[in-house]
Amino acid sequence: MPKLMLIIPAYNEEKRIRGTLEAYAGFFSKQGKYDWRILVVLNGCRDSTADEVAAIARDYPQVNMVDFPGAIGKGGAIIEGLKRIEDADLIAFTDADGATPPVSFYTLLDACDTCDIAVGSRWLKDSVVHKAQSTRRKLFSRCFNVLVNGFFLLGMKDTQCGAKAFHRKAIEDCLDGLVLTDMAFDVNLLFLIKKHGGRIREVPTEWTDQAGSTVHLVRTSLSMALSLVRLRWIHSPLKGLRPYFLPAEEYLYRKLRGQ
Repeated sequence: MPKLMLIIPAYNEEKRIRGTLEAYAGFFSKQGKYDWRILVVLNGCRDSTADEVAAIARDYPQVNMVDFPGAIGKGGAIIEGLKRIEDADLIAFTDADGATPPVSFYTLLDACDTCDIAVGSRWLKDSVVHKAQSTRRKLFSRCFNVLVNGFFLLGMKDTQCGAKAFHRKAIEDCLDGLVLTDMAFDVNLLFLIKKHGGRIREVPTEWTDQAGSTVHLVRTSLSMALSLVRLRWIHSPLKGLRPYFLPAEEYLYRKLRGQ
């Protein structure tokens, strides 16, 4: 039986994490297709998210967590989870808010039969979006996608959907190059997989925009845009000049992230 590890990054998700874990753990148990585990990576939580996860773990011993008291970013939480993949054959991650239901998530796992990483996409023809993003969020999302494809030529419609699944070998080749710890982490991952010759497949998904997001739209978007510039610079022929610009770059980066 293939071994699956699902990573869920969580930041102050006490109101939503229990429902998400119950849905995924229950679905995986009924399917019986994978020897599964769920790892919740708490990222500077200041609420009772840990207590909620612990309550689910009493019913499902396959659910575990690691708690970082300081904020390490969504990408940082996923990277820490990837460091703990052990002997998993398939690795995946999804958002703590349950925006992607388990039955749709399973299509990503099935898609891994024909690719190295399967990416849930909200912008494909057959995708089902039950509750759309606000017009403002859609605008920021589309502008970000233009930057991503302009900088990295990924040719993708949606790099930011939280649901992704991939083979262990694909991530082992890229783990050392994951340097973005904010919400632009996904681009870093996809770019490196493509750079190493990996096959990327976008898969239609079912998705619901969930209320209660902790994301500050403008500040987060600017931080992510600057992260793209940093990543492009790191992989640029001109990267040798980076030390000369590092102080100004680091100042802007920290300013936008509120540090």
